[in-house]
Amino acid sequence: MKRPPLIIPETVDVPQARRHTLSNGVNLYAIPSEEFEVLRFTFVFRAGTVVQRVPFSASSTLNMLSEGSERMTARQIAERLDFYGSNFEVNMDRDFVYVTFNTLSKFFTPTLEVAEQILLHPIFPEEELASYREKRKQGLAIERMKVDTIVRENFGKALFGEKHPYGITYPESAYDTLTRNDLTDLYRNRYTADNALIVCSGRIDDQVLKALCSLGEQLPRSGSGAGIEFPKGESTPYRFTQRADAVQSSIRVGRLLFPRTHPDFIGMQVVATVLGGYFGSRLMQNLREEHGYTYGVGSAMINFEQAGYLAVATQVGAEVTASALQEIYREIERLRTEPVSEDELSLVKNIMIGEIIRVLDGPFGIADVTIENILCGKDNEAVTEGVRQIRATTPDDVLRLAQKYLRHEDLITAVAGPQNPLPSWNNP
Repeated sequence: MKRPPLIIPETVDVPQARRHTLSNGVNLYAIPSEEFEVLRFTFVFRAGTVVQRVPFSASSTLNMLSEGSERMTARQIAERLDFYGSNFEVNMDRDFVYVTFNTLSKFFTPTLEVAEQILLHPIFPEEELASYREKRKQGLAIERMKVDTIVRENFGKALFGEKHPYGITYPESAYDTLTRNDLTDLYRNRYTADNALIVCSGRIDDQVLKALCSLGEQLPRSGSGAGIEFPKGESTPYRFTQRADAVQSSIRVGRLLFPRTHPDFIGMQVVATVLGGYFGSRLMQNLREEHGYTYGVGSAMINFEQAGYLAVATQVGAEVTASALQEIYREIERLRTEPVSEDELSLVKNIMIGEIIRVLDGPFGIADVTIENILCGKDNEAVTEGVRQIRATTPDDVLRLAQKYLRHEDLITAVAGPQNPLPSWNNP
């Protein structure tokens, strides 16, 4: 049977969030969706790793929020959420932390009661912290035996520098000196109205909105809402870390670029997708299909608040590390010298727009996109504009951007594996 033609809409319209400014200055963004009997609300705090003064205090504070409150133990918190089928999750990046609750709309009130304990009254119990420290220390030590973890950390150092907030890492032993006071200090200074925003989506009525506003208004002001001063990055062209017992090498290739607010960000997303952003991409066809070096390889634009970068990532057999690097650089150089065909570019643009549509399928995905847009200083019109820019990208644009931003001498490489691929691979 012949498949129907793929239909990609010309535009993608996203509902605008309704902003409510609370008495303490917190902005609450509501995205009503009456057809779903669910609710999701996320508290976003500027409390990522860039603001921590003590190693691991940012992630520990976030992960310990639900380990006991003034009125509930960790077990009671978990059992109450489980009883109502509600879900609590935390995420973080270098800049922000995200505390999210998902619930059926009919169980919003009891879920909000638990959220209040987690957000406003955590106590960070000493016993729980001791157990947490030990587990995290052991877990990190195990993770750092893997070449993928090693190269990921070293690629950050190569891009930004070892002391830069986006590049710095800490030894596992730093968990030994982490104290409850470190967590309470960060919580008191950063989980505040000055550093917060709230996004809710789903079946939002007046009662839900009023209750969320009431909870948000209990966040205290601290006066610590200002960002930190970022030093200038100090990139290193090449970093190799030996892992003698590894059977594979992990590779990162890329370069420091710019955050999502830059006018060329969308265009470089198209370039990254052509290079390695989908299963049939150039890197997949080369490294996997043609040479059999890897099961998977990808490239993407990565966005932080103060910076962004392009990264190619893969793991290959140790014996073909140098050859794989040569092919990665060959594919990057091909983008700079040969215009992409109209057919290939059309496929890439359809894949990118299709992924946007997939992410926006439902109120929770819309909430995620809304948060990202807000943190970039934009509203949801940014999605429509992004789709327009993707559609407008031409082969000449791809060539121009690749020539401008992907010069061989500007690229940074990090490798972790049993043997340094130099000198058989020509380091930039």
